[in-house]
Amino acid sequence: MADRILVTGGAGFIGRHLAHALLRRGYHVRVLDNLIEQVHGSRPVVGTRDADGEIDLVIGDVRDDAVVGRALRGIDMVVHLAAEVGVGQSMYAVDRYVSVNDHGTAVLFQHLIAAPVRRVVVASSMSIYGEGLYRDAEGRVVAQAARLPRSGAAHGSAWDPLDEQGRPLTPIPTPEWKQPALASVYAISKFVQERLTLTLAPAYGMEGVALRLWNAYGPGQALSNPYTGVLAIFASRLLNGQRPLVFEDGNQRRDFVHVEDVAAAFVLALEHPRAPGGVFNIASGEDRSVRDVAMLLASAMERPNLAPEITGQARAGDVRHCIPDLTLAREVLGYAPRRAFTDGLRELSDWVARQRAAEDRVQQARQELEARGLVA
Repeated sequence: MADRILVTGGAGFIGRHLAHALLRRGYHVRVLDNLIEQVHGSRPVVGTRDADGEIDLVIGDVRDDAVVGRALRGIDMVVHLAAEVGVGQSMYAVDRYVSVNDHGTAVLFQHLIAAPVRRVVVASSMSIYGEGLYRDAEGRVVAQAARLPRSGAAHGSAWDPLDEQGRPLTPIPTPEWKQPALASVYAISKFVQERLTLTLAPAYGMEGVALRLWNAYGPGQALSNPYTGVLAIFASRLLNGQRPLVFEDGNQRRDFVHVEDVAAAFVLALEHPRAPGGVFNIASGEDRSVRDVAMLLASAMERPNLAPEITGQARAGDVRHCIPDLTLAREVLGYAPRRAFTDGLRELSDWVARQRAAEDRVQQARQELEARGLVA
């Protein structure tokens, strides 16, 4: 009989792609999701049956003891995606982020302690690294680079971290051994999720795995959620005839990974015999500036005249550069990202063009940060 897998947060962007990837591999899939409006809108529509098979949907909160107990009944493995996601919002919605992400994970494991499953895979985040690794002018690796809070041209200093002589550091790929530098409530909460999984799973005879995800993108992202998903936020602005809003000077570098590659990584984490106990970076292996990404998306959506608006402001909790080293995921899991960024952008823009108008809440989100002094 095929294994039964519970995907918490499985009605969300990554969860939907993962659920269908699992169905195609013959698994039985159950999804636990509370369908919050910020992600799913006021009238969520969640399909549970298509050509790939049927999903067992449990609607409820990961913090609800009875709901979690019901969702876990008969389950063999768990993928834990349920979380509030958004660096900026986490800096003022503190109780909500800590409650959902960390208390929710605790409720999940309280049940797993009583009735263990075989393996638990948790979605962690690149945000726990803070600034990634850098190299200085002498070629030495700098593992704990830092910049002054809210630094930037408007404050008379460089956006990039500098060495002790005031020279710019060069970002280099960041491996899993880098010590965390938790710069936001979101990062703190994701690190707690990761450590709870990797501590409690083996203590109770289960296998634990953590995947540190970079910026996932692709069709199906929430276009009206202004707090997470850089490309979805840009796409929503462009769809509404507005310029993408880019903080700092736009030259901060990120890695954007297609959601199907992310789903494939979770399948590997569930199936590979060498995965247990591991922490793995999951990304595309190609980094780009945020400014360039905004311009490429505008071109793909046939709105090249909507150049990004560079704010010259920094948000509390943001990091300058963090790019991934994928060596461990490649060598241990056999992970190999397959989707080219240009093809993925074209697919995303085609999907966006078929959507009804998305509500642009970017200015609202910016005002919420500014009102609390979190943008300067």
